[in-house]
Amino acid sequence: MSEIKSVFKSGSAEAHTLLSENGYYGNYGGSFIPEILVPAFEEISKQFEVIKNDEAFWQEYCALLADYSGRPTPLTYADRLTEHFGRAKIYVKREDLNHTGAHKLNNALGQAMLAKKMGKTRIIAETGAGQHGVATATVAAKLGLSATIYMGREDMERQYANVFWMRRLGAEVVAVDYGSQTLKDAINETLRDWVSSFETTHYVLGTASGAHPFPAIVAFFQSIIGIEAKQQIIQAAGQLPSHVYACVGGGSNALGIFQAFYPHDEVQLVGVEAGGQGKESGNHAARIAYGEGMPGVAQGYKTMFLQNKDGQMHDTHSIAAGLDYVGVSPILTDLSEKGRVQFAAATDAEVIDALEVVMKTEGLIPALESTHAFAGAFQHLAESSRSDIFIINMSGRGDKDIFNVAEGLRDEEWKAFIQQKNKQYND
Repeated sequence: MSEIKSVFKSGSAEAHTLLSENGYYGNYGGSFIPEILVPAFEEISKQFEVIKNDEAFWQEYCALLADYSGRPTPLTYADRLTEHFGRAKIYVKREDLNHTGAHKLNNALGQAMLAKKMGKTRIIAETGAGQHGVATATVAAKLGLSATIYMGREDMERQYANVFWMRRLGAEVVAVDYGSQTLKDAINETLRDWVSSFETTHYVLGTASGAHPFPAIVAFFQSIIGIEAKQQIIQAAGQLPSHVYACVGGGSNALGIFQAFYPHDEVQLVGVEAGGQGKESGNHAARIAYGEGMPGVAQGYKTMFLQNKDGQMHDTHSIAAGLDYVGVSPILTDLSEKGRVQFAAATDAEVIDALEVVMKTEGLIPALESTHAFAGAFQHLAESSRSDIFIINMSGRGDKDIFNVAEGLRDEEWKAFIQQKNKQYND
């Protein structure tokens, strides 16, 4: 516990230099909320400032990160992947080894503890890939809170393994059957719940988006990723990396690893969005990389959204449910406009190809979301040299994606297995 606490505390001042106190990041962010929720947001903002200096809170939080979640997660040198490409040295930050299999627990645990500090007995959350839902259900069970998780029907079907575990952990999982039935709609439904229940309920927003102070809260709790990675790469390689890659849906894992490297201009930060079926297809979730996002206000904050000129949100597409979102963190939008974070996009096909390479060279099975970061890094390797160092944030593990991966690989044996099981259930 003491190691985690010292790492987080010693790195926090530098890591959080980009966070805003008034909720705006350049032209983006803010708090566009219904009047009924103003007291809830004021309470959260006040208590968040209090816990930053609450020694008892930090002792409990850091002890749980170490003894329950398993931090610090390692930084793995991908020697065979490096040899495969013959270019930059590749290191992988292993958030897949965090409890529940992704970075999501860092934030869910912190916010659930914050909820208890505020006297709340219930937490609610949205989820796309299901990893935030599982993390929320897990911490609810650990801390004795009730939990309700909202999830788009389409996401439930492609991530049903996580739905199963959320329910087994004691959470109520509510399907959202309107709109695109994905993450955008799950967020809307969670907000509707909160309007009528905030006196007893805290909304554990899973990504660094939404109304202030949520982007700051999520980025704060996720910053442990980059704080660890920075110390680990200096110890392993004796220098800072040349590039850091992370996938970007809403932005939590990207900001988690980017913050510690933000003050170092020589480190190129690259966010990789979901290119889906390609820019020309219109079936993607690349708000910044494809240059199709437009400024707008929705779901309580201002950022770049995929929308038409009348402000109507487009449907999005990605093979990775966690990246299938119409907006992006206002912090990342601002950093993009300032030129500090570069953006790339990886198509579904590129992601499947990258996944096969990573599995067969390193024995790692990244989540489809995380594989976008690998695919984005692979796009740039040809321009790199052997003196360069790439860190790729493996934000989650891929066992949840077995159905989507098998479909993407057109695995006939898996198809036959599913048909056989279906026949057994129906006989």
